[in-house]
Amino acid sequence: MLYAVRMDVAIPSDLIPADRVDLLARERAYSQELQRSGKWLYIWRVVGMYSNLSIFDVVDNDELHEILWGLPLFPYMTITVTPMAKHPSDIHAG
Repeated sequence: MLYAVRMDVAIPSDLIPADRVDLLARERAYSQELQRSGKWLYIWRVVGMYSNLSIFDVVDNDELHEILWGLPLFPYMTITVTPMAKHPSDIHAG
């Protein structure tokens, strides 16, 4: 199943700098592993915001839920999930 997921991040400004560096390193490693596995197909920045729009290809809602809850930045995110379906006018959907 394909999902479009928007993640808006709000890391507290009073987070200890070393903790912030560690948190971001863990987030990067986790997300890149999911990209390598083919579950996280695409990730784009939302211009002018600390946000991204991503496309996931996972088995079901439960798998996506587990992936999102595993994000080190999850406690600092507002997430919007949109399930995707093929459009009948898509010339690439064969």
